[in-house]
Amino acid sequence: MERVYIADAAEHVDQNVTIKGWVHNKTHKGKLLFIMLRDGTGMIQAVVFKGNFDEDYFDELIRLAQESAILVTGKIVQDKRSKGGFELQADEVTIHHEAQEYPITPKEHGIEFLMDHRHLWLRSTKQNALLKVRHKVIKASRDFLDNNGFTLVDAPIFTPSACEGTTNLFETEYFDAQAYLTQSGQLYMEAGAMAFGKVYCFGPTFRAEKSKTRRHLTEFWMVEPEMAYCDLQEDMIWAEKMVEYVAQYVLNTCEKELTLLERDLSKLETIKAPFPRITYDQAAEILKKANSDFVYGDDFGAPDETILSQEFEKPLMVTHYPADVKAFYMKRDPDNPERALCVDVLAPEGYGEIIGGGQREDNLDELLKRIKEHELPEEAFQWYTDLRRYGSVPHSGFGMGIERTVTWLTGTHHVREAIPFPRTMTRLYP
Repeated sequence: MERVYIADAAEHVDQNVTIKGWVHNKTHKGKLLFIMLRDGTGMIQAVVFKGNFDEDYFDELIRLAQESAILVTGKIVQDKRSKGGFELQADEVTIHHEAQEYPITPKEHGIEFLMDHRHLWLRSTKQNALLKVRHKVIKASRDFLDNNGFTLVDAPIFTPSACEGTTNLFETEYFDAQAYLTQSGQLYMEAGAMAFGKVYCFGPTFRAEKSKTRRHLTEFWMVEPEMAYCDLQEDMIWAEKMVEYVAQYVLNTCEKELTLLERDLSKLETIKAPFPRITYDQAAEILKKANSDFVYGDDFGAPDETILSQEFEKPLMVTHYPADVKAFYMKRDPDNPERALCVDVLAPEGYGEIIGGGQREDNLDELLKRIKEHELPEEAFQWYTDLRRYGSVPHSGFGMGIERTVTWLTGTHHVREAIPFPRTMTRLYP
């Protein structure tokens, strides 16, 4: 008998097929047993009639625990009353594995319990939907860049130096040397941009920030484009076009998942370029009027980003932060050297920063000066400063955090649910 996936049920109406999956839940009513079957692509109700089975075996099916693995053979019929609009009339049910009592029950569980059982929680409908949206966010990000002439250049995980100092990096012994887990592939993408023009990397990044907010992970994934012959203004255009593309792609391909997650789709329909743009000083004025605790000259904290983003229906682009709160490689504004040519993109509805980027310092002398000011080891950046010795040009880029983007697009409260196995200050298991 042909094996089919539940997602393809519509193509096999009135056909006898075999579906291989797991018992999500079941209901027993007299001579009928209704098994909600999942296979990772969807769910379908299998109807088991007692008269078609040995009585003892039928009783065994009734006793099956949640997540037992079974194979069901029968006819797919259309039924608008059933979940997904189809039903599987079972002629044969084979028990592949009878599960033990499942620890995640319909009752309310605490978040720590669920995270301790993350390997099982992934099977729940909402967590499943979240990670399917994550898949689409990643696909859309890469499709956008691939379709616009960007070349994927993989960045290393082990690095000999830090992008932004070593205070929030994980150190590790690397044979007879000291290495760090990467906090960004950006520096390597600058090398790639000088070779290919437009490049990007996609992969995990690590930050040893001692933060317990709902927006922070110690391990998260970023997509990081970098462009040669590109200034801040063009960089911002690329960023807003990419965010628009990703948002609209998710809206168009994940309606079922977003609806299950109770996301207000109208909020995503407005995510179209251009996005509002304000400077750091203008943002500071908004915070002042809102009676925020923000201190002028500091970077924005999560509460500040929330206040700012709630003022706008679209993602907000904030530019020209004080150079002192930005990384050493940020180019200074020639009209105001105390400001950096940078941009942060804040997602609406209080979700905070999803993109950080800007124009890089392309002048060798200025870059060496910044490295010295930040007390970074010049020898570790020899390869990086070489990029300013051999064909230096204006160049810019940005990094988009996958988990924060997924959290915003799905309307999820905490970023830990936007990654399969989250890593936080207190979470290294499972």
